[in-house]
Amino acid sequence: MTRTVAGARVLITGAASGMGRLYAERAVAEGAAAVVLWDRDAAGVTSTAAELSALAGEGTRVVSYVIDISDLGAIAQTAQRVRTEVGNPDILINNAGIIRGKYFWEHDNGDDTRPTMQINALAPMYITREFLPGMMDNFYRAARIVNIASAAGTLSNPRMSVYAASKAALIGWSDSLRLELEQQDHRNVKVTTVSPSYISTGMFAGARGPLLTPVMTPEYVVDRVWAAMLAGKPQLMMPWTVGLARALRGVLPQPAWDAVAGGLFGVYRSMDKFTGRN
Repeated sequence: MTRTVAGARVLITGAASGMGRLYAERAVAEGAAAVVLWDRDAAGVTSTAAELSALAGEGTRVVSYVIDISDLGAIAQTAQRVRTEVGNPDILINNAGIIRGKYFWEHDNGDDTRPTMQINALAPMYITREFLPGMMDNFYRAARIVNIASAAGTLSNPRMSVYAASKAALIGWSDSLRLELEQQDHRNVKVTTVSPSYISTGMFAGARGPLLTPVMTPEYVVDRVWAAMLAGKPQLMMPWTVGLARALRGVLPQPAWDAVAGGLFGVYRSMDKFTGRN
């Protein structure tokens, strides 16, 4: 699996629009055997599936499922349907995510904190746990797991406390899973952890990219993620300043890092005008 996903079964969460849809379009264009779309937006995911089906070749099947991935029971039930109706995925892209861009004390435990942790951190674990045994058992076939985290999971930032916590949890789990698979010689399954800065999808509308960190287009990010996924690359941080910030945070004393991040790069003010999707 170094050039295309032709003949593979691909499952994408948050696939009704945005980057999820772009991943699905790429899978269809490359001739995947099945492209499975998960989203809680019933109208959106149904419409996307119909449009992609019209573009798909004879060997590609596009299937959609309406699911709220914050519900563990719904994940288990829908995963069983996928295994029965389509087959176990060869590629899983945990793309769905949400953000509440406000100070921590403004978060409601039930409406904000819990769903953020459930969708961003727990759901990828639950979903992967459903399909990973099938990937491991089919050891002659290459498999890929892509976990879309965030640069926010690598450093602290005001108005992102719960979101940053959810993405930090995702990064820690995702890369540990990679190591576990390597340690137990399940080398056909490769895990890629993606940590991008701001992307112009609407999810981060109003946010300002820090110094030397432009807001990236969804198309650019999908291109990079797709290439990393096919190659089985363990980590993808973008742009390059994300890796630089992570390194500086590790070596500088806290006051010095706060001065660099807050004063020089403007990271700590990047969410001041955040509005998000309306």
